[in-house]
Amino acid sequence: MGIFSFFTKEKKQQLDKGLEKTKESVLKKITRSVVGKTTVDDDVLDDLEEILISSDVGVDTTLKIIKRIESRVKDEKYFGANELNSILKEEIAALLSENEQSTFSGEFNTNEKPYVIMVVGVNGVGKTTTIGKLAHLFKSEGKTVVLGAADTFRAAAVDQLSIWADRVGVSIIKQEMGADPASVAFDTVTSAKSSNADVVIIDTAGRLHNKVNLMNELTKIKRVMQKVIPNAPHEILLVLDGSTGQNAFEQAKQFTLATEVNALAMTKLDGTAKGGVVIGISDQFKIPVKYIGVGEGIEDLQIFNKKEYVNSLFGS
Repeated sequence: MGIFSFFTKEKKQQLDKGLEKTKESVLKKITRSVVGKTTVDDDVLDDLEEILISSDVGVDTTLKIIKRIESRVKDEKYFGANELNSILKEEIAALLSENEQSTFSGEFNTNEKPYVIMVVGVNGVGKTTTIGKLAHLFKSEGKTVVLGAADTFRAAAVDQLSIWADRVGVSIIKQEMGADPASVAFDTVTSAKSSNADVVIIDTAGRLHNKVNLMNELTKIKRVMQKVIPNAPHEILLVLDGSTGQNAFEQAKQFTLATEVNALAMTKLDGTAKGGVVIGISDQFKIPVKYIGVGEGIEDLQIFNKKEYVNSLFGS
């Protein structure tokens, strides 16, 4: 998976551009908070707390970061925006590193083939677009990809996924609207296994109106796939819209209760000043952020690199 093993200059530029709104908001506020200060005092820390919360880092994670900085400045004196940025970058990177899985090399964690990814998330978060961009990412590395249109609740979902399959040039398995999602998933993994495909990406319905029904549906999809590939799905990827801030936290809570989510994709970070939501959700749910969406282009879905993310957010 060589494309995932390094961070190119182009990727860095995409990331910087995608996080521009959040960075501009955060840095301006930090700069104002330290004007005339010679040390990081209580007023600066109070301002920093407000800045992080307003960027949707989340209250609990913000308090954790503030506590880390307080312990640092007891013995070391820092002053000025640059110094405070340096502390922030170090402490947030350390926080993200505590969940070691949040650093994703792109290597599949299994020798089984195909590698099965089941994608979940509510409608409107960019789920179908994320699947299309993921398919492009894998295909650009020489992998063969099969998509499964198991969101049979909405006709538009199947149509949109078909358009992405054509655009990327990958296979898609689909049935008529209203078909059993588990049946589509079964057909998809069966087809992918028989053709010796590398990756299967299964779309699912984006409904949260009834958590019990959602849980039952996702459990059934997993169960029928396991008749073909015993450990499928290898990855349950939850797609969240980063621009929704605290709503993303609630969605993460509901989906993690409904199924065993083990990876996150944060989309639409380029359209918001609330890019701090990545930090809070990663910390609070202890689920690795694997992908971030930083633009509308087909290349604008990136493997999450915590070091580069923190550098882009608080200035490199």
